[in-house]
Amino acid sequence: MVAQRNEKLNRLQHDLPEGLMVDAAWLEQQGYSKPLRAKYVKSGWLQRVARGLYQRPIGRLTFARPSDGVEWQRVVVSLQDLLRQNIHVGGRSALELAGLSHYLPADGMREVHLFSVDPFPTWLSAVRVNTKWVTHHTIRLFGMEGRRLVEGQQVFCGPVTTASFTFQHWGHAGWPIKISTPERAALELVDQLPVYETFEQVDAMFQGLTTLSPRRLQHLLEGCLSIKAKRLFLFFADRHNHAWFKQLDQSLINLGSGKRVIAEHGRYDPKYRITVPDFLLKSGDDL
Repeated sequence: MVAQRNEKLNRLQHDLPEGLMVDAAWLEQQGYSKPLRAKYVKSGWLQRVARGLYQRPIGRLTFARPSDGVEWQRVVVSLQDLLRQNIHVGGRSALELAGLSHYLPADGMREVHLFSVDPFPTWLSAVRVNTKWVTHHTIRLFGMEGRRLVEGQQVFCGPVTTASFTFQHWGHAGWPIKISTPERAALELVDQLPVYETFEQVDAMFQGLTTLSPRRLQHLLEGCLSIKAKRLFLFFADRHNHAWFKQLDQSLINLGSGKRVIAEHGRYDPKYRITVPDFLLKSGDDL
């Protein structure tokens, strides 16, 4: 019995790296019952982070937490790698991580935009991290994409997989964090107008997007389901006259029909059939 308990503890230390988090369901599936979890917490092998969420402490019996909260990367790695959640860092946050934002504060990202097809775990908002979570669902942009079970195996599926994601490595172990490519992040960014982003900030960020891949963009724009996002993206790309914009085949991009009012009390742009703030249009552009 003692040997069995030691084997379970050794397996936990192998499967759950220091500092990463798993929920009660994950531990239950691995054979760690509620009484055993309580024993591990009491002994210092596990630490309760939030209701139903556990972390393997960094260093034996080390319970001290940073005064400004847990690093957000630690939570994202746990979600992506251990809990197998189909989430990614996208939008403005992905552009900031790629060094394509002029607005990144000196003390780091104050918001992290997370995107997912599936519901976010209820405990996410309860974890005290060193930033603020902003969560979005991706179905409106690209439909049902992501990991799915096919004959018992997890596979990644979707029409825009090769153009959508890249990885950045974090921490001493070099954990991979899945983030949007700059091309996808730009589409996610404009889709957040005007609720989560301002037109001034998006316009400034688009000015710096000089090196996007037209091949990836073509793939993403053809696969994107949001008429609003596609029209706004092309509007800002046209406004800044980037070289890659001229290489896009707009005849293959479905821009829908009718008008879209993006900014109340704005001015109408007839080319992309959207209403945007006055400062984005030159005099006579809406005539």
